[in-house]
Amino acid sequence: MTLPKGVRLPQPVGLADPVDGRTPSPPAELWLKQFHSGDRPTLEGCYREYFSTVERAMGSLLGAADRETAIHELFSRLIGNADLRRSFQGGSFAAWLATVARHQAIDTWRRSARETAAPVDDQATAETSNWEEAAQARLLVERFRQDHLPPDWQGVFDLRFLQQLPQREAATRLSLPRTTLAYREIRIRRL
Repeated sequence: MTLPKGVRLPQPVGLADPVDGRTPSPPAELWLKQFHSGDRPTLEGCYREYFSTVERAMGSLLGAADRETAIHELFSRLIGNADLRRSFQGGSFAAWLATVARHQAIDTWRRSARETAAPVDDQATAETSNWEEAAQARLLVERFRQDHLPPDWQGVFDLRFLQQLPQREAATRLSLPRTTLAYREIRIRRL
């Protein structure tokens, strides 16, 4: 396993290479152990080195503002979630982080889509709208009864059009022959 490119960890004092004076990179196993444990300098190095990798992985899915929020959410999860850090077991850290970033971007995009797809009318508005429509319908029915419907045909109108009973049952309740009821129904439809 190799240490991710550009990630440098603080070294104990006195371990500088006597030839060039540079502090050597820790072995990959040590870096992985420090990463899994949530070592602050290790995570800071990851943030600095891989910010652009994460940004590119999220770029095609999210707009600028959402992308910035998602990037910071991802690194916050990386800092606060030991299980997430332990899910990296070696290999290409950039590829692993890009995959995690892409999943974060998809989750952010879905959450945003759900929020914007929420219906504009809430329950109270829908109930008010239904109540208003029902009131309008009642007014129209009453106006039709008063202005156009002969008094003898009121029962046919109520049972066939409002209660929507079958012709035979309506005729039985009104004590009318079914043919008379059918004739009145046709006439009411024309009105």
